[in-house]
Amino acid sequence: MSPEAPIENRIEIGVDIGGTFTDVVCQRPGRTPVILKLPTTREDPGLAVLDAVRQLEDTGAIRAGDVTRFVHGTTVATNAVLERKGATVGLLTTAGFRDVLEIGRQFRQALYEVRLTPETPGFLAPRAFRREVPERVDAKGQVIIPLDEAALLAAADDLIARGAQAIAIVFLFAFLNPAHERRAAELIMQRHPDIAISLSSEVDPAFREYERTAVTAFDAYIKPIVDGYLDRLHASLSQAGIGAGVGAPLQIMQSRGGLSGTDVARERPVRLFLSGPAAGVMGACNIGAKEDLGDLISIDIGGTTCDIALIEQGRPGVRTEGQIDGYPVRVSMIDISPIGAGGGSIAWLDGAGGLRVGPRSAGSEPGPACYGRGGGQATVTDASLVLGYLDPNYFAAGTIALREDLAREAITKGVAEPLGLSEAGAALGIHQVLNGQMAEGIRAITVRRGHDPRDFTLVALGGAGPLHGIALAEELGIRRVLVPPHPGVLSAQGLLDASVEHEVAQAFGHDLSALSVEDLAQAFGVIDGRAQDLMAREGVAAGDGQIHHFADVCFVGQSYHLAVPVDLSAVDPLAEIYENFLEIHDRINGHRFEAPAKIINLRTVHQAAHQAAASVPERAGVEAQPEAQDVAEGNDDFEKSHRAIFLPGDEQAHEVPVLDRTAIRPGQRIVGPAIIEQADTTTLLTPGWSAQMTASRNLILEPIKDT
Repeated sequence: MSPEAPIENRIEIGVDIGGTFTDVVCQRPGRTPVILKLPTTREDPGLAVLDAVRQLEDTGAIRAGDVTRFVHGTTVATNAVLERKGATVGLLTTAGFRDVLEIGRQFRQALYEVRLTPETPGFLAPRAFRREVPERVDAKGQVIIPLDEAALLAAADDLIARGAQAIAIVFLFAFLNPAHERRAAELIMQRHPDIAISLSSEVDPAFREYERTAVTAFDAYIKPIVDGYLDRLHASLSQAGIGAGVGAPLQIMQSRGGLSGTDVARERPVRLFLSGPAAGVMGACNIGAKEDLGDLISIDIGGTTCDIALIEQGRPGVRTEGQIDGYPVRVSMIDISPIGAGGGSIAWLDGAGGLRVGPRSAGSEPGPACYGRGGGQATVTDASLVLGYLDPNYFAAGTIALREDLAREAITKGVAEPLGLSEAGAALGIHQVLNGQMAEGIRAITVRRGHDPRDFTLVALGGAGPLHGIALAEELGIRRVLVPPHPGVLSAQGLLDASVEHEVAQAFGHDLSALSVEDLAQAFGVIDGRAQDLMAREGVAAGDGQIHHFADVCFVGQSYHLAVPVDLSAVDPLAEIYENFLEIHDRINGHRFEAPAKIINLRTVHQAAHQAAASVPERAGVEAQPEAQDVAEGNDDFEKSHRAIFLPGDEQAHEVPVLDRTAIRPGQRIVGPAIIEQADTTTLLTPGWSAQMTASRNLILEPIKDT
């Protein structure tokens, strides 16, 4: 079955691999989506993906040969950096620039540390793996010293003989004239056809030597890792009947929030950082749009991390330079703030006897103590189990049986006894510390940037998000929490809803006052052509989709720029660019003034929306009631049982109803306290709050208004 099959015949699978769980969503025409949560196989993440496909087949949800699309979000690129498991990189630079990667910007994030630690990614290519090559291009792109081909090959041969598995080539001003870099790559490939090569003129064609060197070295560092991973994944899917031989394209999420075919992703793997979290944010945007809510705070609480993002008017913020493990990576990324807080975060006591939670995580192997896989330290999931929030027989839809006795033992020994607390008090304390950390993370992207969090709706994502949503809302004064139909796998759903997207940038150093509209349009035409070539490789015809233009603008003499949208069809595009720049400068920096400005880089983004398979929501055909319908306590339609739980701030257990979310009908309104269970998560509805099911199967949690 080809990817061009009619919508009603499409079966699509989205898979997001996280640090603890691998989440799967299968969309089938005219049927309820099938979801799965499996423990991530850390040594080879692709094994969990293959296991998911087999489970879908075994349950009769799919036939592998009927799958028309497979979309993937991965942490492979990020983990390679965090765990220092990337390739051995050899770095070739212009003579005299061997140590740019080590020197950096001489900017320290922690000014008052007694012990200084390196803040440049020298580990990517230690000095023994850096070589200089005689060649020189000037600041106008003119060749001053021709490339010494013999010296180049000698340097490359030496690096590869030392064990280099990838070569990063960063020549001075290659972003203006890439001829030397391209010739160097050609020569090296002729002699060493199996070596991975990254060119700065392709990875990051912009000025600033350190940033360009760093991102090119990162690209080379992860290229063999990503390439090998995708090879294994392709082979596994083909073995299962899905893949190139069958006709289902494998797409992968990029850090900017758009999809790419794996062939293109292999060429630019540095764009895969934050692949999974980006999918979660895009999923939150889509969910908000269904409820006509554009201003959102998405908080994706998984097993290892909590990813926070601000969404304004339905669009997430995008930054042109991100960070990985504290190092600058000049790649466009959705503006996500990750913190080490999740269900697997370990509770521990500091030297002063204070309770801390995270950032270390038990992950999926061995996992929290309650997993019964050898983990002995108390985690947030252990605390949630002790507090009664989780059903030990229904965690991850019953795929993982939780051991309450092991959770109690870990919390008692690790937290309760040392602090002289009761078991419930210690578990509540773990939740309170974690919630405080996450609330501070939300303040960092709202209050510190001039936004009032009370003006936003909190979207609770991830397997643990709905457990903590109300507590965070109360801490921040937020009056609405949105819980999607499947928050625990929304990243996987976001993959299926995302657009195919490619971005191309190019250095363009021109003062606005000396620039003509014709020259600007011509420059955009060049990079638009390159972007169209990439889209054509994805099967997108020229003219389909949308094109967005941006310019990086700063005042003349200013060191840092701001991304400004460009409308070439405007009456005076240059005047509009300048005015937009002043407005953005005022919003971000708090002031504006009239002064000459210049364009540093141009950027084009091409998008083609995907037409999703015709899946239907659960309990299709049930329409929302015109007004909220309060549900009487004890309604047997969706009440599963009662359970004793400990509510925040109260060490006295309370019996509360346990409700089946899939049986709640649109328009019905639940009054807390209650536990609302579903296959991929649990929602904690505390006293003073209500939950109403919408026509789109979202739960809206709001404080009960005083009467």
